[in-house]
Amino acid sequence: MWTVASYVVKQKLRRRKRYPLVLMLEPLFRCNLACAGCGKIQHPSNILKQNLSVAECLNAVDECGAPIVSIPGGEPLLHPEIDQIVEGMIERGKYVYLCTNAILLEQHLHRFKPSPQLSFSVHLDGLREDHDAAVCRNGVYDVTIQAIKIAVAQGFRVTTNTTVFSHGDPERLRGMFDTLMEIGVEGMMISPGYQYEKAPDQEHFLSRDQTIGLFSRILSNAKRSWIFNQSPLFIEYLKGNWELECTPWGSPTYNLFGWQKPCYLLQDGYAESFQELMDSVDWDSYGRASGNEQCQDCMVHCGYEPTAVDATFSTISGFALSAWRTIFGSRRDRELPQLVTDSKVPTPAEGQLVQLETLTETSFETEANTVDVCDSNILT
Repeated sequence: MWTVASYVVKQKLRRRKRYPLVLMLEPLFRCNLACAGCGKIQHPSNILKQNLSVAECLNAVDECGAPIVSIPGGEPLLHPEIDQIVEGMIERGKYVYLCTNAILLEQHLHRFKPSPQLSFSVHLDGLREDHDAAVCRNGVYDVTIQAIKIAVAQGFRVTTNTTVFSHGDPERLRGMFDTLMEIGVEGMMISPGYQYEKAPDQEHFLSRDQTIGLFSRILSNAKRSWIFNQSPLFIEYLKGNWELECTPWGSPTYNLFGWQKPCYLLQDGYAESFQELMDSVDWDSYGRASGNEQCQDCMVHCGYEPTAVDATFSTISGFALSAWRTIFGSRRDRELPQLVTDSKVPTPAEGQLVQLETLTETSFETEANTVDVCDSNILT
């Protein structure tokens, strides 16, 4: 959190309008599952056999500069040098989320060392029956849960990522949250699925209104024991309580074909360099406000999490809501205090720090306890 906060503040001090927050690095498209809602493995066999080299991966990390690297796929553990790729990123001070379906996790754990900079982000779409149906193979849920327990026991950080479709059952998903917290998962990520044109299952993607309705039921009165590895603003956005616009450049994608235009979800060509990506894409042509038909129902984390993070540091209301939800949670979906406004934070002159507010020895009273916030400066 400190790394991300420091990075975002530096970008704002440099008056950068567009900057990456998470690099989506796809070292291969090959996978050992064929999930019904996936549009990432629909490539010819000659492409599926290819991998990015260690050097190509690390060059992309250096070129992009984002503090966080997410390694999706395909299944990254199928890459013969994935351990070297991860090690190189950690040496560069990056925080790495290695996304995996966990089928191969137990047998490959010995290739990695536990590190506060490495998290295994395990794909889990529900309890046993629901997950096995989502990945189109029986028995995967049990393998996944066993692998998570072993990784946690060996000292690895483990998070999960869950894709929700129209047939998702709120109560069963809430039961999954309980299970994951009980077995030691550090944080959970939850997001609606994107409507990939080539995904085998086209019947269960969510419209925008369906997403808000379903996530409101899933996330309302959340238990204090649930820990989400996501911005509080993004959680509120999924429930329809906060408005965000897509930031497609916030999670740039690099894969076998180069830098994918414009984002992880859409393939409108490729750039040879990160700078070319940033300079050549007409960013105003993407996102819901643009009217682009491909973006109208999208509420996926890779487009909206960067917006939520930016809003946390760019608006008083965004910071206040994030702080409020972090301290008090959303167990009863309480209203924010009256001090919250929609005022924009003033942009400082170049090289100048503007101290907006100092919280010194302040306490927030709750029914159960007192939370102290001492000597915290909000800088932008």
